[in-house]
Amino acid sequence: MMLVGIGGFFGALSRFYLGKLLVHPYPWATFIINSTGSFALGFLFALHLSDWLWQLIGIGFLGAYTTFSTFGFECLQLIEQQKWRQAISYIASTLLIGILCAAIGYLVV
Repeated sequence: MMLVGIGGFFGALSRFYLGKLLVHPYPWATFIINSTGSFALGFLFALHLSDWLWQLIGIGFLGAYTTFSTFGFECLQLIEQQKWRQAISYIASTLLIGILCAAIGYLVV
């Protein structure tokens, strides 16, 4: 459990600082973070890591690095602003690209 916490600490910091670097009106920061996190998780899954490395990196780091709650919140913000096309585009692209990135990460191993 300590490994998950350590990984989560560094994943959350990485997400926070990367998010600060990628500020844009469209929620690009969350999109990029979730896409790269999906790729990394697919890649790590294909490596069949030991339990302790999976807890540290897969569950801890990447669990804190990726952010479904922020994605959901940003979707609600776009809907509240009546930016329907952006909201639909953001939802569809996040889901499709996230799955595609995880698959590519898995297949490159």
